[in-house]
Amino acid sequence: MDAPKVLVLGSVDGQLEAAFARVGALHAKNNFSLVLITGNLFGEDGSDDQATALLNGNIKIPLPTYFTVATRPLPPLICEKIEKDEEICENLHFLGKRSVTKTSEGVRIVTLGGQLDETIVAGLSTEQHLPFHTAQDATSLRGAQSADILLTTMWPLGITKGSHVPLGPDSTAGPSSKEVAMLCSSLKPRYHFSASPQAFFWEREPFLHEAKDQSEHPRFTRFISMALFGNANKAKAIYAFTLPRADTSVEIPPGTTASPFASLDRGQKKRPHDGSYSRFQHDDRDHRHSKHKRRREEPPPGPDKCFFCLSNPNLSAHMCCAIGDDSYLATAKGPLPASDTFAKEGLNFPGHFIIIPLAHAPTTVSMGDVSDPQGTSVKTYKEMSRFRESLQAMLAKVSGHKLGAVTWEISRGRGIHLHWQFVATPVDMIRSGLVEAGFKVEAENHSYPEFQEKDLTLEEEVEFGDFFRVWIWADDGEDKIKGKCLVMPLEPESRFDLQLGRRVMAKLLGLESRAVWQNCVQDEEEETKDVAAFREAFKEWDFTMT
Repeated sequence: MDAPKVLVLGSVDGQLEAAFARVGALHAKNNFSLVLITGNLFGEDGSDDQATALLNGNIKIPLPTYFTVATRPLPPLICEKIEKDEEICENLHFLGKRSVTKTSEGVRIVTLGGQLDETIVAGLSTEQHLPFHTAQDATSLRGAQSADILLTTMWPLGITKGSHVPLGPDSTAGPSSKEVAMLCSSLKPRYHFSASPQAFFWEREPFLHEAKDQSEHPRFTRFISMALFGNANKAKAIYAFTLPRADTSVEIPPGTTASPFASLDRGQKKRPHDGSYSRFQHDDRDHRHSKHKRRREEPPPGPDKCFFCLSNPNLSAHMCCAIGDDSYLATAKGPLPASDTFAKEGLNFPGHFIIIPLAHAPTTVSMGDVSDPQGTSVKTYKEMSRFRESLQAMLAKVSGHKLGAVTWEISRGRGIHLHWQFVATPVDMIRSGLVEAGFKVEAENHSYPEFQEKDLTLEEEVEFGDFFRVWIWADDGEDKIKGKCLVMPLEPESRFDLQLGRRVMAKLLGLESRAVWQNCVQDEEEETKDVAAFREAFKEWDFTMT
């Protein structure tokens, strides 16, 4: 794939026809991959007219264009459209106010729109269309770990430190925040774009981030603040560049400075657990509720309310460990093992993870055509399997081959958001057949269908229908790898205990007191500590960082 060519605009401020006419002319000569709007797309006056023109197709967008909310609210008509579909019209996409986006061109964009609202001391902003964010919004995005492009409305605090590039006469830096600075320092984006509050353009010298250790490749960021499109001063409002592939070696540019954020405190502020649902909690509704028709009459939650969707504003993003192209990995809320359960085996974290597809779908096969190698179903299944296999390899090495793993999945067409649960398990327990027997006995006790000893291809899943699947894996370090898959067919309307996997593993591990996840919830400081410990252990296998 060729390196993407990106075109960046400052605030369009309602000058839609002129801006996109200019974009079209540039695109015809240069064949850009995408356009990024750094400030306000819509003007303060006439926003409804502009929105109507876009929605009616009267304003043509020549190529994929991405924007966020900046310093003013989005027009009501646009808000209504976004509630239904993130694509406003052909080629115009709303990134969200707080988001991680991988475009079809392969560009990873992390977005934090709006100004910091310091009156909200804890929590996340829930309204995606208003021009403000909270400190926790910024903190939560650090879970993305990396970015090609960071797009923020505010400047990072201290960005001018160590720079010899003047802002220009009668120019002042934009509103800035420490939270944005810490986000930039954490993600180490290749480009960080913002919009200037006045009619001026400012491009800082590239700055080099501090490496965590000698094995980390040098990473530097270019910070660029764009002028208003069509400004009277004719300051630069259009910026074009080619983004090299992530696996391409890039030399440090001449004039690169030290990071202006080196002295910042990178510790995360403690946020009290508020008990709200997050995408890392488990759905604890079991078969007891299935007799109530009211549950099935209620519409299932959409991505903004789904426990596992990145777009859910009530997320616990500090628990996210790695984000891939089609799925992500997170630690479990209320983990079954405690932080010290496997201390003797070398683990300083619980060893309970959730592997989650980015697509909001109840099953893998419902994501698209399973015969298409480049389709969402196939790519998602492969990447989720890669996360599982990477976790298994990590556990084997860190524990000296004393720990294997058990992973389970509930795939039902009437579900909400598919996910796999992964729990570290002693190798001896797996090799003895105790884990396999435990699941089979529990199924018999519930009068469920018998397990079948087989794995399923995606094509077979289409024919198989609903099922409960368990992968059991162990490696004793002597080339004796034990891998087995058990599949239980489920009738579409049958009752099924959604916590069966956790209950079985709680009994096997002698952790019955932790069988209910609500009894094991940690505070954010403990969760953050576990994530940090895991990331350190997992970095050799974290394919999302390559």
